[in-house]
Amino acid sequence: MMLKTTAFLFFLLLAAGIHAETRDLGHGIQLQGQFVQGGMVTGTAPAAVTVQFQNRTLPRASDGLFVLGFNRDDPPEQQLVLIDAKGDRQSVLFSIRQRAYDVQKVNGVPPRTVNPDPKDMARIERETAQVAQAREAVSTLPFFSKGFRWPVKGPVSGVYGSQRIFNGEPRSPHFGVDLAVPAGTPIFAPADGVITLAEKDLFFSGGTIILDHGMGINSGYLHMSKLLVKKGDKVKQGQKIGLVGSSGRATGPHLCWRLNWYQSRLDPQLVTVTPKP
Repeated sequence: MMLKTTAFLFFLLLAAGIHAETRDLGHGIQLQGQFVQGGMVTGTAPAAVTVQFQNRTLPRASDGLFVLGFNRDDPPEQQLVLIDAKGDRQSVLFSIRQRAYDVQKVNGVPPRTVNPDPKDMARIERETAQVAQAREAVSTLPFFSKGFRWPVKGPVSGVYGSQRIFNGEPRSPHFGVDLAVPAGTPIFAPADGVITLAEKDLFFSGGTIILDHGMGINSGYLHMSKLLVKKGDKVKQGQKIGLVGSSGRATGPHLCWRLNWYQSRLDPQLVTVTPKP
């Protein structure tokens, strides 16, 4: 079952035109996926071996499958740490490709959201911790292994990794894909999962949902006008979870779709198994 699950995900990546690779790292370790900043990789390892990546012990599905991801600015050299039944540790090195990112200028953003008032900072810090906790959900069910579909169909107006300059002031990079669609457009779950956060009005992201797809892979939906699910709900791929809006820090209606491996920001466009909307 493990090989079938991994092979199925690899086939979906190839069918979507995504540059996917298989790498045999030796020591019984095989990885498949996108070896690039923002990419997601699945793997297999001997049952008696514990696998760690970026100081995390990787959970395994019932068939032995594990998954990991690379952040926007991760360095080219990466390593897995293997721990055998005796506790002996061994490092296995591999490389990932680096990317160049776009810079976008966005004007007309309300000054309060570009430079929050000090009295807003307590709220921002509280909400940031709340979102981070939701992304730490751990499930051994590999919902992500069937691939992701676009949550809405529409023009891509913002890409992963780009840095935005709000009202002339550089800010943090953009960690999602923006889809420019009208307010009220239905948003559909791109894969099966469990809702770990459903908030109607976060300071920056407005109406926000985080959906756990298992083993550290989670997706986020920002600036929503209406939420149709609540925390703890189980959803299926294609189920309606909310409506597009312009809540939070947004200059107009759109969906910001994000993908994470725990706190590491991944590129949703690298894992979709349907063509661009």
